[in-house]
Amino acid sequence: MNTITVKICMGTTCFVMGASSLQELTDIIPSRYGEKVEVQGVPCLEFCNASTEARAPYVTVDDKVVMNATVEKVIEEIERKLNNG
Repeated sequence: MNTITVKICMGTTCFVMGASSLQELTDIIPSRYGEKVEVQGVPCLEFCNASTEARAPYVTVDDKVVMNATVEKVIEEIERKLNNG
């Protein structure tokens, strides 16, 4: 199985819209999933510029974009990817 990569946008808009609360994923993910899932904070994912509807904060779980991301939504997407391959 390949490692799932989670990227948390820490750009200004995402940070102000709630990405700061997503930082707890850096503690949750390693303890829950070990080496199956890697989590990274990134300067900007550029999704705010690509859409007229700001739905920050943004997180990617591999190629899946999670808009209005919360810890629960991100964990749900990780679980979905792990269970469906």
